[in-house]
Amino acid sequence: MPSPSVRVAKANRLLASLPTASLERVLPDLHVKPLHTRQVLQTPGERLAEVVFPVEGVASMVSMGDSGSEVEVATIGCEGMVGLPVFLGGEKAAVEIFIQVPGEGLHMQAATFKNHVERDPTLVRTLLLYTQAMMTQVAQCSACNIHHSIEARCARWLLQTHDRVKGDTFPLTQEFLSLMLGVRRATVTEVAGELQNRKLIRYVRGVIEVRDRKGLEGAACDCYQLINGEYDRLLKRPRKTS
Repeated sequence: MPSPSVRVAKANRLLASLPTASLERVLPDLHVKPLHTRQVLQTPGERLAEVVFPVEGVASMVSMGDSGSEVEVATIGCEGMVGLPVFLGGEKAAVEIFIQVPGEGLHMQAATFKNHVERDPTLVRTLLLYTQAMMTQVAQCSACNIHHSIEARCARWLLQTHDRVKGDTFPLTQEFLSLMLGVRRATVTEVAGELQNRKLIRYVRGVIEVRDRKGLEGAACDCYQLINGEYDRLLKRPRKTS
């Protein structure tokens, strides 16, 4: 399987933030593969075989509650990577990560990734900065789920997804959205209907179309700007725009 070009690799913001020499060292060991809906990239308690740098699509990090219900704690897209336990030395993950919106990712074997980390201090620094940004996202999303309205949270989530896909449309079922927001499907229908009535989105047969980006930003809570601001500050590369 051929390695990606520099242009393709730089579609991932974490990789794009690496100095040219560091990026060129990891490039031969990266391989482009499709990411399919519901594909599990990280399973709790299992050793990770590879790390993934998404270039398009969205992965959802979910934690299991005592009742068996799943709660989303973060999303991962073209700004980051799946496989932080490999970098941090824990080897095994405590939470599940699966693909929610399909796309493509750059995959690398975990053992190969660890070799790069051991040899390249610049890569280590970049991954530490990304880890800090991810911790901010997890903390802010946890607070957001408690303190902000469902509509504001929904708008924030749709914006984060819009940032990580090509164009203005992406597949999203009510089942997925209810899981992400931690609410019943009937509530999702009501909230999505309100955003549609305001002509911010169009939602038909499991497909979302963002029709008024600026209006959706106005409907979202401040968490969207706070989380993105931290990624911008730490990775020092502009966000992908539609």
